[in-house]
Amino acid sequence: MVEDAEAAERDQREFDVILYGATGFVGELTAQYLAAHAPRSCRWALAGRSQQKLTALRDRLAAAHPHTAELPLVTADADDARSLAELAARSRVVASTVGPYLRYGTRLVAACAEAGTDYLDLTGEPEFVDLMYLRHHSRAKQTGARLVHACGFDSVPHDLGARFTVEQLPVGMPLSVDGFVRSNAAFSGGTWGSALLSFSRADRMLRTAKSRRAADPRPVHRTIRTPTGRVHREDELGLWAVPLPTIDPQIVGRSAAALERYGPAFTYRHYAAVRRLPVAVGGIAGVGGLFAAAQLPPLRRFLAARLAPGEGPDEQRRARSWFSVRFVGRGGGRRVVTEVAGGDPGYDETAKMLAEGALCLAHDNLPPTSGQVTTSVAMGEALTGRLIRAGLEFRVLEDSED
Repeated sequence: MVEDAEAAERDQREFDVILYGATGFVGELTAQYLAAHAPRSCRWALAGRSQQKLTALRDRLAAAHPHTAELPLVTADADDARSLAELAARSRVVASTVGPYLRYGTRLVAACAEAGTDYLDLTGEPEFVDLMYLRHHSRAKQTGARLVHACGFDSVPHDLGARFTVEQLPVGMPLSVDGFVRSNAAFSGGTWGSALLSFSRADRMLRTAKSRRAADPRPVHRTIRTPTGRVHREDELGLWAVPLPTIDPQIVGRSAAALERYGPAFTYRHYAAVRRLPVAVGGIAGVGGLFAAAQLPPLRRFLAARLAPGEGPDEQRRARSWFSVRFVGRGGGRRVVTEVAGGDPGYDETAKMLAEGALCLAHDNLPPTSGQVTTSVAMGEALTGRLIRAGLEFRVLEDSED
């Protein structure tokens, strides 16, 4: 009865969705997507720190979409816990684009967990995700909030793509999936800043991950592995595979741990895919150099200033951008190759993923779940279907005996 009362209270809130950080680079792209695609019955609002910037954004939206001229505006500061608590209590779902999340995102997650408000973000910061689990998963389970991190290019195509691949393979068998990522996209200031911050906190990230593993053990009756892999030639795809040190394998592994469909034993490896070996070697050297530079505060500040938050590729550059993630899945005597593909991954498609995720949580009939969960666990087929209808490709390229 208590749970029913809490659900009824959430349904009666003022808004279905609040977009927090709407005036930032990806925030504005997400607002544009919602203005164009959210159903007219959806009650949504723009939120951020500056009333002036929010008003200017609303005016830009209304120029193309007149029905947004009276879109509600909500002001709240990332450092003001009280204003964030008030924001969370007004909406069923809050979608946040305010990163780096370790610096600006912790209080909003706390507010949503306390208020029983569903929460999504775009973080690719492993330490932030693990820290939020340790601090707020238990409370979110109590209040019914779904805390869904990494709802952009980190890690929706990889998480939903791995699930899509698993669904093509036999049930109840040990399975393996390898993901190969290709893209020609550019960075924004927010992504650059988050990467530098994460690299500079490597020791704390490892300690937090260890605490997370102790508090959130993998299932005892099933085996879930996400090994790093090695640089190698993937002859069947005609590409060189380079281990990709992103949050994506962790997200896929947590989906596999939560869902029996991934089989009694599941392995996922994650790679960048390039056509020429020198590019692979250069990429490894570049990441290593950036990691080393991030350990030195003066050099880290210098690098951070090269691309400021709020800056990103222009519309023409994004129009030329694309991504493709190929998955090779094996199990039960079958081998399948699948692909998730789309346009500009970090910004246009990420805005689409976040917006459709927020609408999915607000309006779709989803499996009951709460606490910190992945996109596959919280939304799964519903979000996959939304993204396909919105123009992303999920397709089977090969299906054969292994």
